[in-house]
Amino acid sequence: MLAARLLPLLCLLGTASAGKLLVIPMEGSHWLSMKDVLAEMSRRGHQIVVMAPDNRILIDSSDNYDLKTYPVPVKKEEMEAHIRSFGPKCFSQEPFLVRFWNTLKDLRQSASMFEASCRALLYNQEMMKYIEDSKFDAIFTDPFNPCGQIVAVHFSIPSVFFLRAVPCAIDLQAAQSPDPPSYVPRMLSLHSDRMTFSQRVKNFLLFLSESFSCSVAFSPFEALASEFLGRPMTMAQLLSHGAVWLKRLDFAFDYPMPVMPNMVFIGGINCANKKPLSQVHPGPEGIPPILGFLQCQEEDVFQWSCCPGTTCPSYFTFAMAMITH
Repeated sequence: MLAARLLPLLCLLGTASAGKLLVIPMEGSHWLSMKDVLAEMSRRGHQIVVMAPDNRILIDSSDNYDLKTYPVPVKKEEMEAHIRSFGPKCFSQEPFLVRFWNTLKDLRQSASMFEASCRALLYNQEMMKYIEDSKFDAIFTDPFNPCGQIVAVHFSIPSVFFLRAVPCAIDLQAAQSPDPPSYVPRMLSLHSDRMTFSQRVKNFLLFLSESFSCSVAFSPFEALASEFLGRPMTMAQLLSHGAVWLKRLDFAFDYPMPVMPNMVFIGGINCANKKPLSQVHPGPEGIPPILGFLQCQEEDVFQWSCCPGTTCPSYFTFAMAMITH
């Protein structure tokens, strides 16, 4: 009876209208799967503007969106050389501490480059005025590079995150998801979700060390966000304003963990455009080929995937998760 009365009222309601979306993407393989999402959103009638630095590598123009670029101090050749330098280091046989410190050095250089590009956008008056005048309904961004979120907080625009994960579980902290180190394996542990007591101790020690390693990668952005927004801001505080988290995860490949209601799993979306492999690398020593595979998405862009619990070298797992997840 109630449904019969409500039906005429529902018929009077208009259909959902398309919105205006500002996209501030992350360069590299992060962009490839995001581009497919934008194509589908454009097909559904949304107006999309992609804002990217002029040293972009894979971010290109398309009929699905308007591309606006802004000048940055880092040259395209410098960015390409830096990204390509990670390849030979992935299979390094140097001692763990040497590889660890080299990773921190690379992260510091990456953070410096991306922070410089972000600063160029935030203090570009023409671009900031364009964003303010355009009255965007939402910002679609990858929180691995938090520049888009700084813009979202500054203009009070709802943000939608597109990611696999943020290092050191900052995404879980920001969303206030439970993240007990006794049960949730850390990135470098190579443990499953069933750990012995000694493995739990190691997992907890890695949990304690994350604040140091991630401060190297994200402290420049925290300083920039605090400066630009006019108040102290940590990465977790910055990302806590996110409205929706679209995570490229799936419990078929990732160990179960507590998640919040605004986290939506879209695992496998990065496999939309598959290409046949000309050759398959057997993987690092000790890993059967069936446990590792190269997923070619574009020329010279690849992603190595290891099944949970395998013996992938820690540096390799960490570097790929940080650079090409």
